Amino acid sequence: MQQPLFISHYAMINALGRDNQSIKRNLLAGNQSGIVSNDTLLNEGPIFVGAVQGELPTLNDRAIEFQTRNNQLAALAIAQLADPIAELKQQYGAQRIAVIVGTSTSGIAQGEQAMKARHAQGEFPSEYHYQQQEMDNLAQFICSELGLQGIALTLSTACSSSAKAFATAQEMIASGLADAAIVGGVDSLCGMTVNGFSALASTSAGVSNPSSRNRDGINLGEAAALCIVQKQGRVKLLGVGESSDAHHMSAPHPQGEGAAAAMTAALNAASYQAGDVDYVNLHGTATPKNDEMEAIAVATVFGKDTPCSSSKGMIGHTLGAAGATEVGLCWLLIGGSDYAPHIWDAQQDESLPAINLVAVGTQHPTKITTCLSNSFAFGGNNVSVLIGL
Repeated sequence: MQQPLFISHYAMINALGRDNQSIKRNLLAGNQSGIVSNDTLLNEGPIFVGAVQGELPTLNDRAIEFQTRNNQLAALAIAQLADPIAELKQQYGAQRIAVIVGTSTSGIAQGEQAMKARHAQGEFPSEYHYQQQEMDNLAQFICSELGLQGIALTLSTACSSSAKAFATAQEMIASGLADAAIVGGVDSLCGMTVNGFSALASTSAGVSNPSSRNRDGINLGEAAALCIVQKQGRVKLLGVGESSDAHHMSAPHPQGEGAAAAMTAALNAASYQAGDVDYVNLHGTATPKNDEMEAIAVATVFGKDTPCSSSKGMIGHTLGAAGATEVGLCWLLIGGSDYAPHIWDAQQDESLPAINLVAVGTQHPTKITTCLSNSFAFGGNNVSVLIGL
């Protein structure tokens, strides 16, 4: 029998806050103050985004290729995990700790700024290096910061990137290639993703409104979420379900077949039944097609009673960091009684199957022991992560 794995520590930074305590407090309150209007990202004018507030650590003394906003966000999370990772290094050695993370932007914002400078001045600025925007930059930065010498992978499967990292970590540890892993994802706001999603008619004109009949699209967000997966801890990594329905390059399968398959696979991996799950964190992007197919899939797998919600109305859609961020929000709920609320205008879309969207203040009768988090990406790349006590 395979040894169980645990998520022993978590560090998060997002629009809800810069530490677990403030993030949990604002999450349970349904705080949307981190969704702000930005007038520099979208070519056509202002747009609402989920932004990390406050100053970020400077990386001016690091190698030039690591000097990006993405890595500044990562540095905040790394600092919160420094002590437990030092203990892991002492226990296993720097070569036996894998780094498996996801991103979709890396340092593309720095590339955008450099291109503007080149158009204006005829050459790239001295503070720009092409490796800033390479996808693997994130894993390499984490290894550099922590002095790790094991396997280092950056996955980029759009919105499921950092959820998929949990599956890869399971495989690496189970196969004996690592004894523990730093798992997660980081994504930062940049013009490419904001304008790209706008071109797909997927962004909201205001603040996103998941599951509502008035929903009109997403708010892009930024976040860092890193955790430690190892062979001891409190919260178990019970199962990860993956599917690839390949229905369309950007649109989800209309009947949610891939989404349902991923949720079912996560349950099967843990030998759990749908009724064993206390809460489902929805992918919940607030686009018309995503919310429609996810309601169908959730109703198919869980029925209409399992409590669920989307957190994207408070943090935005953090793309490559979304999976690890939302697993992290579930991690904060485990052992307590409060559900993360579904923040919307409460205008139900009668064309969708009924699912149990929980309001602010909704509580479990005893305590939450099992949560499932959904991440559904372009190309039908779907991942569901099940965690619990």
